[in-house]
Amino acid sequence: MKNFIILPFFLLSITVFSQTPGVGEDEVIYKRDITNNELSIGAFNLVAFGALDVAYERIITQNTSWAVEAFILALTRESELANDAYNKNFSLTGKYKHFFGDTRAAGFYVNGLAMISGGEYREDGTYSGDRYIEGEEGNYTDLALGFGVGGKFVSKQGFFIDLGTGIGRNLLNNNSPTIVGQFTVNLGFRF
Repeated sequence: MKNFIILPFFLLSITVFSQTPGVGEDEVIYKRDITNNELSIGAFNLVAFGALDVAYERIITQNTSWAVEAFILALTRESELANDAYNKNFSLTGKYKHFFGDTRAAGFYVNGLAMISGGEYREDGTYSGDRYIEGEEGNYTDLALGFGVGGKFVSKQGFFIDLGTGIGRNLLNNNSPTIVGQFTVNLGFRF
């Protein structure tokens, strides 16, 4: 009789525990957590300076990625805003990013960068006595190495904003700017 009473309680407990969700059963997996590719556009540069700034990023591991960014200044050099903001007409930048958050390829990051850039240079003219000597004008192409910091904020659906800044030093050409900078406000999608 005692076993007959215990048996229903035993069967009831088995069904109750079997209904309890296991680890990962009810866990929602968002697309952003399983995809490795990102495309973005530099919204700030496009609106403020008329510069086309697009990027492709590939997630390597939970905390690392590499990216390629292409920048083309669409405004003419006579534009004061573009002249003050950029010493380059184009650039191609490679980045290796390391993220410090628990979320996959999101949160605060540091990056190393290598940038090939080109543009126009103009040396100021000088006076020699009462005579004005024109400065040199020409084009340059150079390679810069540097680093940057930033933060990437990714929604559950895969849309993101990437805020970053970087600085590098040109290495090869005396006519190029010594220091190059980057300021990015990129809007994109992870797919």
